[in-house]
Amino acid sequence: MSEQGMLSRLAESLYWIGRYVERADDTARTVDSYVHRMVEDPFNDEDATCRSLLSILGMPYEKDEPITRADMLQVIVYDVENPNSIAGAFSGAYENARRSRDFISSEMWIALNKTRNRLPQMESTARLLGPSSYLEYVRERTALLAGLTDATLSHDDGWNFLVLGRTIERIDMTARLLRGRVLSAEHAPDWLAFLRANGAMESFMRSTNELHDANSVATFLILDRLFPRSVLFSLNLADSCLFEIQPSGQRIASADMARQSLARARGRLDFMDSSQLLAQLPELLEMLEDTCLLVNDAITTKFFRHEDAVLWSSEGAL
Repeated sequence: MSEQGMLSRLAESLYWIGRYVERADDTARTVDSYVHRMVEDPFNDEDATCRSLLSILGMPYEKDEPITRADMLQVIVYDVENPNSIAGAFSGAYENARRSRDFISSEMWIALNKTRNRLPQMESTARLLGPSSYLEYVRERTALLAGLTDATLSHDDGWNFLVLGRTIERIDMTARLLRGRVLSAEHAPDWLAFLRANGAMESFMRSTNELHDANSVATFLILDRLFPRSVLFSLNLADSCLFEIQPSGQRIASADMARQSLARARGRLDFMDSSQLLAQLPELLEMLEDTCLLVNDAITTKFFRHEDAVLWSSEGAL
């Protein structure tokens, strides 16, 4: 941590910018993979698939009447009042960026503001022609924001808080995406679709010849040390950010619950037999979601104001 430190409210805003932008990106990837499944499979049960996706994203549909793809998209993609939707996540990122306007770069601010302002126009087009263009736009804009974050901010405490939020959200969303395949395989996309949803197809193909082996896909998304969207890579990066935020020379302390939780998860993954990963996947995904919840609570307690954070409505539950 720098000698001057930084304000708690500023650190909190940057952390949640990272989480919200990543939430929008990962939600767009997940929704796109499920929509493709519904379009390509004429025998797909649309109601069951939509309910499965809503449950994965922490928004279970309680009504008895069938839910259509349009209903699902309204809840997950377009509802600006829902902090778990894409539009709601961008709104949350914008409000946090507004509170940290003096810290983030002008290029980040312009990109985020432009993205938020154009979403209603993209929504109108998507309702007429389908959600593909909207979801592609979201992925492109979140990639731009991530690049501007890394290229235009000093890599100091503020950057570490933002990247920390991004990595915690990425771990949670990857676990949720895989959970959908484990718990409701008949309504979920195939394993290669999950690779595409994570932007991992090309990297996976370069790393192995076992393209249709489910265990290899799950192993790559969870245990690969070099792919930036894998769980283990993100756990290592989150711990690195927390180490940089701590006062210089301070070792991990008994009260540092965030790093302890990350260390337990990393230890579990480091010593796993990768050939048995698929058999242990349900338990492992539950552990990862619990870890994200514990880490978020520990970071909030240690660094931020003691207020309830906006979390997934069922975060940590399998």
